[in-house]
Formats: sequence, C-alpha cells, structure tokens
Amino acid sequence: MRIALCQLNPTIQDFDGNLRKALEALESAKSSGAQLCVFPEMFISGYPPRDLVERSSFIESAESFVLEFALKCYNIAAIVGFPGSASAKFDLPRGKVRAAKARDATARSIVNAAAVCRDGRVAHVYEKMLLPTYDVFDEDRHFRPGTEPLVFELGGKKIGLTICEDIWNLPEFFKEPARYTVDPLTELAKLGAEMVVNISASPFWTGKIEMRTNLVSAQARHHRLPVILVNQVGANDELIFDGSSVVCDSAGNVLRRLPSFEEAVEIFDTDHPGPQTSQSAQGARGAPLQEVHDALVLGIRDYLAKTGFRKAVVGLSGGIDSAVVVALAARALGPENVIAVTMPSRFSSAGSVGDSAKLAQNLEVRLEKVAIEDGVQFIREACAPLSNLFPDAQKSSVADENIQPRIRQTILMYVTNLFPGERIIVLNTSNKSETAVGYSTLYGDMAGGLAPLSDVPKTMVYKLAEFINSNEEIIPRAIIEKPPSAELRENQRDTDSLPAYDVLDGILEAYIENQLGLQEIVAKGFDEQTVRKVLRLVEISEYKRKQAAPGLKITSKAFGIGRRIPIAKKIEIV
Repeated sequence: MRIALCQLNPTIQDFDGNLRKALEALESAKSSGAQLCVFPEMFISGYPPRDLVERSSFIESAESFVLEFALKCYNIAAIVGFPGSASAKFDLPRGKVRAAKARDATARSIVNAAAVCRDGRVAHVYEKMLLPTYDVFDEDRHFRPGTEPLVFELGGKKIGLTICEDIWNLPEFFKEPARYTVDPLTELAKLGAEMVVNISASPFWTGKIEMRTNLVSAQARHHRLPVILVNQVGANDELIFDGSSVVCDSAGNVLRRLPSFEEAVEIFDTDHPGPQTSQSAQGARGAPLQEVHDALVLGIRDYLAKTGFRKAVVGLSGGIDSAVVVALAARALGPENVIAVTMPSRFSSAGSVGDSAKLAQNLEVRLEKVAIEDGVQFIREACAPLSNLFPDAQKSSVADENIQPRIRQTILMYVTNLFPGERIIVLNTSNKSETAVGYSTLYGDMAGGLAPLSDVPKTMVYKLAEFINSNEEIIPRAIIEKPPSAELRENQRDTDSLPAYDVLDGILEAYIENQLGLQEIVAKGFDEQTVRKVLRLVEISEYKRKQAAPGLKITSKAFGIGRRIPIAKKIEIV
C-alpha cells in the first residue's frame, strides 16, 4: 500500500486555509499513486483549539469542512482529525451532517475525532480513547473519551486507527504504572489489525523527538504491528510541533522519519519500504542545540504569521540574550523585517553600544539609537517630591534602576506605533533563569508581545550563541565573553544578586522541571543556603510571571499553561 504522510502546519480556526492545504496534499498524493492519505490530529481545526470547542459554531464549521473534504476523496482514502459532536452522523445526503443532540457541557458531548474518508463520504469516525490531562494538556476539560476501537479495511489490509495519546500507554517504556486502564493498541490487535495509524499533535520539548520515535518503535515491537505516526508541524501560541513523523515495522525498526520543523508530504510504500537512512536509524534530526534553534525560529515565525504581525522590534543591550533573540528573529522573519534599537544610559558601556552595532551589521538588520538618560533624569526629578510623602521609605537604588528598563520598553512600544500601516511586535529578551527568580523588571524588560527565550536557561542561551556562530561570527565574541550585567548601575554584575548561572540553572532544573524538593536538590551537591535562596526567589516571583509576555516551550516544564502555581499562597521551602 502506498501511503501519503501529510505532515502539515494548520492554523487554529482557519478552516478554509486548512482545507486548502489538505486538498493540495490530497491531489499530490493521488498523482503519486497513493491509496491512503494521512493528516495530523485535529488538522481541520488546528490543535489545540482549547475553549473554542465550546462554541457550537466552531464545531459545526469543523464538521462541515470534514464533509467538504470527504467529497474530494475519490480514488483515494484519507484520515483527517477534527473536533466534532459525539453522535454526529455523516451518512446523510450529499453535503449534510446531522448534529448531536443539544450539547450538555457537563456531559462533554464533543469528541477529538478522526474521519476515514473515501468514495466521496465519511466512511468511519473514530473517537480518541485516551485524553491527556497533564502538563500542557487539558483534553478532559473539553472532550468525551471514545469507547470503541476502530479497525477498517483498505487495499486488503486491516488498519487500526489511533489518535496521539492512544499510543502513550506502555508502562514498561515509561518505567511507571499505566496512566490509563484501557490500552487501545491491545484492543486493535484483538480485532485483527495488521497495521496501526496514529495521527498526532505531539508538541516539542528538548529530547521529545528521540523519545517519541523510541516509543513508536517500542509499541510496534510490543504488539508485533507496523505503526505509522503522522505528527503536526508548526507552532500555535507557546506550543511548537516538530513533525518528525515516523514509520516503524513490526520489529520496531525505523523505516522512515520525516524532517523536523518543516512541512512535508512523503509517500511510504509498505511493500517496498527501502533501506533505513542514517537519519532514520538515529531516530532524531540532529543535536539538541540544532533542535532548539530550529524550534525557536519556527515558533517566532509562526507566532507572527498566525497573529497577523509582519515585523518585530528588539531592544539591543549589548548582552547575550538580546543578541540571540535578534539573530533568531532575523533567521525567522528575514533581516528586512527586524528593527533593532539600542538605548544606552550613563551606565551602558561603550563596548555594549559598539557590539550592538557590529551585531546589527552582521545580521543586516536596521539599527536605531535612542539615548534614555534625559528621560531617566526627568522621571527622577518629577518623582523627587515623593520622598517627602514617604519619609520612612528605605533608600534603595532599585527604584532608580527600574526606571531604565521601563523607559526602554516604552520606547520599543512607541516604535511599534510609528508605522500604522504595519503590525509590529516587540520581542522580549528575558531568559528562563531570570524569569524564574524574578531578576527582571515588571512592566519593563518583562513586557513584550512574545518572549522567545522564556523557556531557555541562561547557560543554554550561551550555547545557542555559539551554535549561531558555528559557520561564521555573527554574534561578536565580546558579547559572548563579557560578564553578564543588567548595566543599571555602576560596575553591576548578575552575580552580585544571583549564584553563577551554571549553579542557578542546575537548581532551577531540579526544582521546576524535575520537581525535586529542598533536601533532594541539596543531595545533588548544591549548597543548602544557596538552594533556599533560589527556591524562595522562584516562589515569590510567581506574580511577575503571570504578567509576563507569552513564551515558547522548549523544555519539559515551561512557565506557561503546563505549570499552574497559585500566586496567593504561603511560601514554604521544603
């Protein structure tokens, strides 16, 4: 059987655009002699639709577009994902669908479904059985789980259909108790399936590509069934989908793996799979830094494209974070669509301004300079009478320091408004380490439309800079080698307030991603007093993070929808 693996990039609620992509891939598959065309999970609507599924018009549109797609499925079969009514019927006259009974929110009458389309109609509908409710997933909030496995015949083969989480239930692979009491693949094997197709919208984090590939291999080996997984590619809000679709034979050998972080439509012939490529055998596209770099570039590009922004503005400080952000933006959007602004104060070193200029020249991005010292002095003088109103206030440089990033962010927002005919977004430059411990200014450097590095630890930011410089020096060495500093006061260094970043990032990974407690982290060799300080900073900074710019997820636990910590709580470091 010739199967078209359609690894495509949908936009949420762009039913017309998604259908157009599906039909183009369908026609291409037909011309290549494919018998089956496989699209990702919920491709018709885009994933994740979140609370959009609570709108009856959204579900009705999804079902209508599935029907429109099915009408084109002649001389070829196709599997496509969509959100639909649990009891919707597609077997009515041409172009019609019978909706479910009036929706009852408590009964969760909406399902995460896959339609098998052929002969101009929807021949079968499968409802996803396992609904994830961990990390970034909240499917039990929106969907009713399916209860019936589906095996259908095509070209003399019995094909079992699954959706994403349905295959993430192999206790021996995860070395932990089963999360679910039902195993869809076991049910399919009992029904005589000879092949399993899995349509997915499985988001990326560092190490996920290899893990997912190994899982598919383990499932194929465990059930002695070939498994084909077609994964969504593209970015929707903070989630990045890497694609990396994979085909494994019944012995678990990887026969095909599609590219990561790009769209692809490839034909796989089950009778002539061909030899494994070195890429397929490795089970991963490349080194972790390559994956992170490509994920962030895709995340920036899709966020702007899907929200209607055309250009980005970045504040260049002469530091490593802003340098990496502007380099990623230039790669994602093209240098002609990136504006860099350097905004020195009296604490900014001459090197910082010069390094920023060299970086902008290397990237061929537009650079503007706006000095902020007059604005800082104006605010200081305007606020001087407040010292008489608060005679008991502690004398601190923090108030004066924070004026600077807040002025800078005001300038960047001013730039976005200078061009009313174009939509321009501010890219925030905060990294995960700073965001974790609150080493940033609320309504200042934390503000922006998107924070590409919000899930990238500081130590990885340095590694990304070196990766960007792999073939030529784009980020000047002086930026990479200078001691990190906010440059908000004389001779300031980040280490004045924080542990060295290799220490800080080790503690943060243990606490945030691995969710270890105080003593467990200390047992790893970290100083207890340092750990206590870092953990307290994390806990008291929660209110800041709730107001931060949205970011892009590249680790297993980001500051986003997958981490829900109360703001109003007693702080206990245990």
